[in-house]
Amino acid sequence: MFLLALLVALNQRPVVVPGPASATPIADALALAAPGDTVRIAAGIYREPTIVVHRPVTLIGAPGAVLDGEGQHVILRVRADDVTIRGFTFRNTGFSYSEDRAALEVSDAQRCHIVGNRVENAFFGIYLAQVTDCLVDSNRVVGAGRRDEVGTGSGIHLWSSRNVTVLGNQISGHRDGIYMEFSHHTTVRENLSTRNTRYGLHFMYSDSSAYVGNTFESNGSGVAVMYTREVLMQGNRFANAKGANAYGLLLKDIKNAQLTGNTFQGNTTALLADGADGITARDNRFEDNGWALRLLGSTAVGRFEGNAFRGNSFDVVVNGDGGQVSFDGNWWQDYRGWDLDHDGVGDVVHHPVRLFAVLVEHSQATMLLQRSLFVRLLDAAERALPVLTPAGVVDHRPLMHDPTGAKP
Repeated sequence: MFLLALLVALNQRPVVVPGPASATPIADALALAAPGDTVRIAAGIYREPTIVVHRPVTLIGAPGAVLDGEGQHVILRVRADDVTIRGFTFRNTGFSYSEDRAALEVSDAQRCHIVGNRVENAFFGIYLAQVTDCLVDSNRVVGAGRRDEVGTGSGIHLWSSRNVTVLGNQISGHRDGIYMEFSHHTTVRENLSTRNTRYGLHFMYSDSSAYVGNTFESNGSGVAVMYTREVLMQGNRFANAKGANAYGLLLKDIKNAQLTGNTFQGNTTALLADGADGITARDNRFEDNGWALRLLGSTAVGRFEGNAFRGNSFDVVVNGDGGQVSFDGNWWQDYRGWDLDHDGVGDVVHHPVRLFAVLVEHSQATMLLQRSLFVRLLDAAERALPVLTPAGVVDHRPLMHDPTGAKP
């Protein structure tokens, strides 16, 4: 085994270090450390049984410090407040049908800091349960990239936690990049979640949370928000979620969601709202999607303003009369009106639901006609006399120019 380099950061006091014959050098060093100590681990590959941190310490890995679970177990458990884990590579937990086996597991703790680590080939990457005031920052979590959902867990997993910040992480190859359940007042900011099997971000029953400046790209689906209220989603990018049932963002049975300054690009469905009450969507960009907005009849109240719709096959689809969802002051690439007083607002209202979209909702097979002369004639007729599309889905103040300032 490797000789452990151990340094007490506060007072530089000498500590007895286990010799090379020790089978568990990290566990032995932690047993010697006092509360508040900093334990520095030298480069090397460490294969120990599950390491448990029972007291408040800072555990720092030198470049090249690797903790290997040999495909058998949880690698590191934290069971104390005020613990920092920094600079390690965790790998090879193996997978399990009987436990949520994680590379790094923190439970029943406060003020933990998980910073600058790398996780490779783990069932769950970083797993936080019943924690408060924790930070998960700048970690790289790379799963095995299994296509089956049961073969891997979440990259970063939060359960029954409060006031957690998930910042600047990169997650790929897991079932869900980031998963949250019963976790409130959480901030998820500036993360990259890509090529995960199911969702880039999946959260349920997680009220009063904010998701800002993240990128969710090329996942099975982008983000699923379920059974939650008071959600802010600002400045995120939802891209390239493609497949028969794929979407950039799903809002399912939620209340009071604010969507501001997000970009939805290249998704089969950009935004699907099912039972979403109180959506406010401003200054978002919907570009090159199949369906930009799919608003199911269970979505009762919402407001869309200042958004831009460019290059989508269908800008808006509803399966009812649109309820109390209003559109005001959006830019539509397909708008064919005019602006005689040059105030930047079209003088003719815009009906964003195409008649062809209504036909496709009733029969998917009609998509084969999408680029046909028949459909172009159908669109022209509906613009001239919009009698078959939902009368309640109309933008009374369509903008003449793209408010997001993006170039074509």
